[in-house]
Amino acid sequence: MGPDAFRQHFPIFQDSVHLCSCSEGALSDRVMVAMSEFMTSWRIHGAPWDAWMQEVDRARTQFADLIHAQVEDVAVVSCASEAAFQVAWAENFTQDRPTIVTTDLEFPSVAHVWLAARSRGVEVEFVPHHDGLVAAEQYAKVVTQRTALVSVPLVSYANGLRFPVTDIARQAHQNGAHVVVDAYQGAGVVPIDVRELECDYLIAGALKYLLGAPGIAFLWVRPSLERGVDPALTGWFARTNPFAFTPKVLDYADNARRFQTGTPSIPAAYAATAGLSLLNETNSEDVFRHVEGLAAALQDRVVNLGYRLYSPANPESRGPQVTVWSERSEHLSTFLKERRIFVSPRGQAIRMSLHFYNNEDDVKAVTQALSEYRG
Repeated sequence: MGPDAFRQHFPIFQDSVHLCSCSEGALSDRVMVAMSEFMTSWRIHGAPWDAWMQEVDRARTQFADLIHAQVEDVAVVSCASEAAFQVAWAENFTQDRPTIVTTDLEFPSVAHVWLAARSRGVEVEFVPHHDGLVAAEQYAKVVTQRTALVSVPLVSYANGLRFPVTDIARQAHQNGAHVVVDAYQGAGVVPIDVRELECDYLIAGALKYLLGAPGIAFLWVRPSLERGVDPALTGWFARTNPFAFTPKVLDYADNARRFQTGTPSIPAAYAATAGLSLLNETNSEDVFRHVEGLAAALQDRVVNLGYRLYSPANPESRGPQVTVWSERSEHLSTFLKERRIFVSPRGQAIRMSLHFYNNEDDVKAVTQALSEYRG
């Protein structure tokens, strides 16, 4: 499916410009149909749990296909925070290896989990950014034989920096550390092949570039990874047979499902399956090239208007967003919203995120509005 056909699945473009996929992906016709199917199943069949569980497995399978993984290596969780917690509590931290290395461009919800792990004796070190950039060499200076876990975003939520994940992962493994990648801000636009990424865990959720709804996320676990501590946060969906209903038996599934907890969000699973199905009908390289071209055009135009970039100027370091500094980001966001242009204000910056459904008309519309802004 090409970008024009892809765009036709998103009704919002009939009257609006959606440039906030880094906060919530645009609503597709497939997701609307899927949500209706969920409600109809509930209305007609009362409690069709077999059908609902099949939908959860379809979401899991669609995500596995997207990242080139085996379905049994994917756990379905509620959010990235839950996935990060499962990773932190599964790792064997010791006196010799007590450290988690992360970055100050990490999404706060993930970084907060690492900080909470200090109650287990964990030490947390942050690799600082310099003018919005973090290089693999900066991680190399911090990762040592004392490092147990290295956390690196695929793309930073703050400014769209695309991290050199594979280089960082190789450095971490040379020091005997495991690697977790938060792919939430890139999965769906940035091509992912976990066979080549060289990480040990990968986290992503459905509500942004995966074009689903809040309430469901995914944790991929490398199958060859030595099994660590059994999860402390658990529930019946982590059992070998969840529907055995054995409260006196605490067994764990022998694959990534051991990281699951309670009943998954069924409506979110329907939405995730629908959104992922659209993505899996595209070529991921075509998606990224399309977004890369739009981002380059948008970047050039906002710079020519006098806006100062927070996102990387180098396209090789830029993910699917262009971010500019704005002292009154909420005011600017409201100005654009009044013109049916949706962006994401964050602190003193405006994030304009692009997807396969965006086109040159969207770039023209937002740059015209930005040229008119006198805030």
